[in-house]
Amino acid sequence: MKITDVEVLVTSPGRNFVTIRIRTDEGVYGIGDATLNGRELAVASYLRDHVAPCLIGRNPFQIEDIWQYLYRGAYWRRGPVTMTAIGAVDMALWDIKGKALNVPVYELLGGASRNGVMVYGHANGQSVGEAVEAVGRYLDMGYKAVRVQAGVPGLKGTYGVGRGELFYEPAGEGLPAEDAWSTEKYLATVPELFARVREEYGRDVHLLHDAHHRLTPIEAGRLGRELEPYALFWLEDAVPAEQQEAFRIVRQHTTTPLAVGEIFSTIHDATLLLRENLIDYLRMTVVHGGGITHLRTAAAYAAVHHVRTGCHGATDLSPVTMAAALHFDLSIPNFGIQEYMRHTAETDEVFPHAYTFADGYLHPGDAPGLGVDYRDEVAERFPYRRAYLPVSRLEDGTMFNW
Repeated sequence: MKITDVEVLVTSPGRNFVTIRIRTDEGVYGIGDATLNGRELAVASYLRDHVAPCLIGRNPFQIEDIWQYLYRGAYWRRGPVTMTAIGAVDMALWDIKGKALNVPVYELLGGASRNGVMVYGHANGQSVGEAVEAVGRYLDMGYKAVRVQAGVPGLKGTYGVGRGELFYEPAGEGLPAEDAWSTEKYLATVPELFARVREEYGRDVHLLHDAHHRLTPIEAGRLGRELEPYALFWLEDAVPAEQQEAFRIVRQHTTTPLAVGEIFSTIHDATLLLRENLIDYLRMTVVHGGGITHLRTAAAYAAVHHVRTGCHGATDLSPVTMAAALHFDLSIPNFGIQEYMRHTAETDEVFPHAYTFADGYLHPGDAPGLGVDYRDEVAERFPYRRAYLPVSRLEDGTMFNW
């Protein structure tokens, strides 16, 4: 079997997605997600102009060798654009192999290690009261774990607080929006939020919270300590992780479990965090982390240090990545939890998929390959629209720089 064609497809059914489709001389094709929110066309160009020509004529079954070729052969390694492109190719190759052998990808990864993948949804509210009510709606749908975010009093908008019930898109068309931020007001709100949630729903539900990289290490340590009575499943992205040593300070001040890594592109971004047991959950995602091949390496290294996975799964990743993540999640021994923000009906129409939700768990299904497809005739109805994530400034106008 040889690769004969590589297509790069861009569509926007409610938000922008980049998809790669690799075709072979035996009629088997595979698809991969190449979406990088706010920088989509950079990855599309990288794939179309630099990667695709190098794949023609290669054996798609040689997944490991192709991964090493794309990573080590480019000289300029790592970075979100490069690793997203490699991740897309890797997903498509696993999809091809699964289809050619007529098995779901998780069987190629060693088989299932569990019956299903526990997921968490996003309960949002512009106020604490609205967020508390939203948690109840997720519990009614069968979720066993819920991320809870509320608007901060005194701020016009709060990044991470969705505008929709089951899905939302934080990126906006045109130039980036600019939001005001106050750490002091935020820190005064979050403990009250979780006190209310625990009082209303008890201890049986897993609760999660995302700080979106907006705290200093000592502020994060304070927040984690104040949240300890409410037994969070994790506190996510408490501080930016470019300086991995900063998590030492956070760890010294709280026993609240810590999660980070959705913007990591390689295992090298997390080696100190894992080696020193500074985090509890690694949130690298299949697409931005170089695909299933590299994420398996990251998960194996994390397992040695008693760290579990918690892959990013917001709507800035297409159903292709969600499917790939579920096959990965189902197979590894140190899985923790999977983020699950549902896509719009238009997105699901473009990307029909085999994965299903029931009783708080997702399962990738048993269709050959990844179990997800791409409908060209539907995708063509949704042309690309430039969009950016918002930018934050402090209330005095200073560019937020944590």
